Amino acid sequence: MENSLVSHPGVLEAAVIGVPHPKWNERPLALVVLREGFKSMKKEEIHGHLAKKFAKWQLPKEILFVDSIPRTSVGKLNKKVMRTEYQDFFTKS
Repeated sequence: MENSLVSHPGVLEAAVIGVPHPKWNERPLALVVLREGFKSMKKEEIHGHLAKKFAKWQLPKEILFVDSIPRTSVGKLNKKVMRTEYQDFFTKS
């Protein structure tokens, strides 16, 4: 899914993580860094782009536009840090 996200011309970087969900046990959450000139892009455009390749139930419930995505010391996506940071995203009241 990350490869599909970054194939959009407005997406610079993307990460998809599974986070706890009260009904579905776990749901995907997409973190997206937009390119300059695309900062006004809406979530619906990203959903539409992903819907061409993925079933509706596979799509991330939420897409967060962020300034940066955490990386490890060797430059890989640090999903452990992301999961910790967003672990309560769907369960917050």
